[in-house]
Amino acid sequence: VQLVESGGGLVQAGGSLRLSCAASGSTFSISTMGWYRQAPGKQREFITTITSRGESTHYADSVKGRFTISRDNAKNTMYLQMNSLKPEDTAVYYCNAMVVYGLGSTEAYWGQGTQVTVSS
Repeated sequence: VQLVESGGGLVQAGGSLRLSCAASGSTFSISTMGWYRQAPGKQREFITTITSRGESTHYADSVKGRFTISRDNAKNTMYLQMNSLKPEDTAVYYCNAMVVYGLGSTEAYWGQGTQVTVSS
């Protein structure tokens, strides 16, 4: 499975961005997907996840009410709509996909990341 993020960039505080994560390869085996971010000097942190058919989502408190995750399995693409952006949202944003293999084993895949910079 390969994951490619896009949509990052520079935006003013209060603005919006929409990130995309395109999956290729054995996409039929992808289960839960999610977004994480890493700011300079900080550890990578969880933002949000979405289950395989989009029936359930989870958000970090820091983005709840501002960010929305979605996925289009027909296009093998996941999205992150980010509204009301704040300077503290500045980070490299990573796409994550959990791949399920036989006998219940799983493996996490990551994209290369896309930079989001929010100016004050």
